[in-house]
Amino acid sequence: MNAQSDSPSQVDLDVARVLLQRIGVTPQQLLQSTEPSMPLPTFGEYIDRVSGAVSNGTRRLYRTYWNRVLAEWSERRLDEPTAIEIQQLAEAAKTPVILRRNARGGRAAAEHLVASLRCVYRYAVADGLMQQSDNPAAKVAKPRRLPSTRHALPDRRLAEINEIAATTGDDPALDSILLRLHTETACRRGGALALRVGGLDIDQCLVLLREKGDAVRWQPVSPTLMRHLIALHEERGHGDPEEQLLRYRNGRPITRRRYDYLWNRIGEHLPWVAAQGISTHWLRHTTLTWVERRFGYGVARAYAGHNDRDDVGSTTTYIRGDIEEVATALAALTGEDHPLTSPSNQERAGHQPDLTGGVFM
Repeated sequence: MNAQSDSPSQVDLDVARVLLQRIGVTPQQLLQSTEPSMPLPTFGEYIDRVSGAVSNGTRRLYRTYWNRVLAEWSERRLDEPTAIEIQQLAEAAKTPVILRRNARGGRAAAEHLVASLRCVYRYAVADGLMQQSDNPAAKVAKPRRLPSTRHALPDRRLAEINEIAATTGDDPALDSILLRLHTETACRRGGALALRVGGLDIDQCLVLLREKGDAVRWQPVSPTLMRHLIALHEERGHGDPEEQLLRYRNGRPITRRRYDYLWNRIGEHLPWVAAQGISTHWLRHTTLTWVERRFGYGVARAYAGHNDRDDVGSTTTYIRGDIEEVATALAALTGEDHPLTSPSNQERAGHQPDLTGGVFM
């Protein structure tokens, strides 16, 4: 006697397909749980949870766009908006409240709004509230980024900026240190604001930079800059090694608003600064361009604090610069000896730009 097979025949499968089509049921629906599902949280409920889970940098970047979402969809559930509604909201975000000289049609605002929603839905998928296939934000393309208009500043322009910072304003000493710090280290604003007294290695002239993506690195600085950083702390700090280093005369730590004030003031004296929308990030471009031209891509990459995730191709694994090479580039840039290198290495660089405009002399 032959044992009856447990597998359905082709005839049985055909009959089942016809029956499912007649009653309007898909195979996917059969695989879903028969238990009643709980309603998804609203944006008002869930964005608050996501905001508490992300890093400070991510929260600061997305807060404006989450507020826009809350203004429109606070009471809507996560599964209610469609991809086209998200696209419409992104287009609406392109209309700026303040028209800036360096505005680029609101593309960055639209990109950040889509990214902020992708962040929300990414947590929703991770929490098991929905499937990735039901994520509407993943179906909306972010606007393509246009090439940056930033470029390296010529020596004379950099000197003009430093001179205005050192001779105008309510705290030229602070502003001069700020510009020198960004020019020497090519750090971002967040790295300067996160600089702590305990992050100074005085003997080796190194500062500990904490920047976006929780990246942490030791960066060489000149002996002159180190002396001024220490003097600033002794004059304005409170002695706590974990306190913010950059402070006003009254002891209050500076914020991003200091940068806005600084560049607005410089733009009032130098019309070309206002016309081009020059900002602190232009100093990063200037320094890294100078380093790359004279010391190569690997050293410039290390100088910038880039890691493997920022690069394309496995070749970058073999062309990493080390901290001694970064110190050599810095010594050439500033014309000062550095504890981690020797003066003879500076001969590779040749011309040295005017970083100070008379500051620190």
